[in-house]
Amino acid sequence: MDDPAPLEDFWCRARAEAPDLPEALPEAWAFGATPEHADALLELVLDGVKTGTASSLRDYEETGEPLPEAGEPSIILDGRGAPRAVIETQEVRIVPFDEVDAEHASAEGEGDRSPAYWRESHERFWRRYSESPRGFDSRMPVICERFRLVYPRPAES
Repeated sequence: MDDPAPLEDFWCRARAEAPDLPEALPEAWAFGATPEHADALLELVLDGVKTGTASSLRDYEETGEPLPEAGEPSIILDGRGAPRAVIETQEVRIVPFDEVDAEHASAEGEGDRSPAYWRESHERFWRRYSESPRGFDSRMPVICERFRLVYPRPAES
């Protein structure tokens, strides 16, 4: 996103509704690797189904990006790069790919939410989109992140 104004405007609206958010504009990013995937995963977040995500530690090492931390907000973008949500990281764990548990697979909200589905879809994703030349293997370290939707406010159950 080249023009920071939409992000800044969005952040002001989010802070008006959630005044505990910090003043500083957080990192903005989209889930997935394609616009369609970003939109589908964003909808799961907005529907309250997706409360977790996973990243390859190797990709973070390759790009030099800082690891997510508990308490950190993020602006989530849609597939066009427009800001649509604010999440706050609640927990970060690093585990081998083949040890990601059923609770985390379910929190990601995709497919049937099973560990088998999670492993198949994430292996396919990292084989295709990994930024690390080391690519995928079943023991690679995975950053398992749990988060909560902060803005827009989740619908009351």
